[in-house]
Amino acid sequence: MNKLKADKDLSARSPFAGCAILIAAVAVMVFLIGFSVYTLFRQFGEIAKFTGEKPVPVELVSLENQEPQLNELAERVEKFRQELAGDSIATLSLTPDDLNLAIASYEAFKELRGTFRVTGIDEETMRIAISFPLNGKPRFAKEGEPGWIASDSRYLNGTLVARPRLLKNEVLLSLDTIEAPGAVVAQGFIDQMSPYRITERYLGDHDIGRAMKKLTRVYISDGKIVLTRNPNETPADTITNAEVDSASTRLFTTIGIAACVFLAFAAVIVLLGARAKARKARNS
Repeated sequence: MNKLKADKDLSARSPFAGCAILIAAVAVMVFLIGFSVYTLFRQFGEIAKFTGEKPVPVELVSLENQEPQLNELAERVEKFRQELAGDSIATLSLTPDDLNLAIASYEAFKELRGTFRVTGIDEETMRIAISFPLNGKPRFAKEGEPGWIASDSRYLNGTLVARPRLLKNEVLLSLDTIEAPGAVVAQGFIDQMSPYRITERYLGDHDIGRAMKKLTRVYISDGKIVLTRNPNETPADTITNAEVDSASTRLFTTIGIAACVFLAFAAVIVLLGARAKARKARNS
């Protein structure tokens, strides 16, 4: 009788359940870390297929002999600014030449020089030559590099095919596709990059930021991009927050599904182990 009671007490104090839970927790952590690293390196591998090791500088408009065009553009921009300060309808239409001239001449756009040039505007989309730097595959830092992890830059050289949109006082580019010479840009990368928040850096700018806050529509018409403020028109976001967050949502959904599947597998293993232990205790 005492032996049977002792066996039961030993079974009740069995560390198997606690150890199994700990092992399952560690296994889940290792799995999630491994899955994240695998996904990261796989993503970098795909990006390497349509990017280059060196930038391809985008042509910058020369300002030589452009004084008449610069003055005319400045007059239209100033007229638009004054209209925005009033209560009337304000409209500014910009051709590709206007946009490229503004990038070359206005100090606020200096970061776009050599990396961004509008090559054309058709009925619905803009074509934009780009050369954007991207982070390359992580590696251990070489001698003289800061930290212990570094990467070699990659460059997205190609053409954006995009539609201008308005979202919460910000002009965005919704990407139809990205064309890269001799390569196909992965749709997942395009979805992750779109919408491209090209004007995000200007939200706090005294002039550009204030002007964007007053816009009610941004659209294409007759080969031009048109910025409009209509006091009788309620600004309508043509890109939803859900579209902006769609790429990150897909990533977390994938990781979440993988984690749930693994947790379910771990739970089954723990349950089977506990049942086997209990059956062994009863038989003894």
